Amino acid sequence: QVQLIESGGGLVQAGGSLRLSCAASGRTFSNYAMGWFRQAPGKECEFVAAITWSGSSTDYADSVKGRFTISRDNAKNTMYLQMNSLKPEDTAVYFCAAGPRLGMVRVVSGVGSWGQGTQVTVSS
Repeated sequence: QVQLIESGGGLVQAGGSLRLSCAASGRTFSNYAMGWFRQAPGKECEFVAAITWSGSSTDYADSVKGRFTISRDNAKNTMYLQMNSLKPEDTAVYFCAAGPRLGMVRVVSGVGSWGQGTQVTVSS
């Protein structure tokens, strides 16, 4: 399995921006589709965004389309989530995830490897 470590979370005011990073190690990063999920207190873990191994295709939850951008740099074994126009409802722990293909990293049950999570808090 691939090991994943997130970074970049923090506290930001509504309307602000953050960029999350997910560093991978242990297996060939470019073999995996990657994704981001989030979990707010008292809520289920939900899909945020996903990207194919090559970066040629992406997918987003409706709630973040037009505000968040997922990308990856296979040479650096790192995936990113640029989050703009943040809202208080974006407050959650954000997890990066790896799986064999894009469709698998759109659902919790399809994820093969998880990071430990990074907290994002958006104040109003």
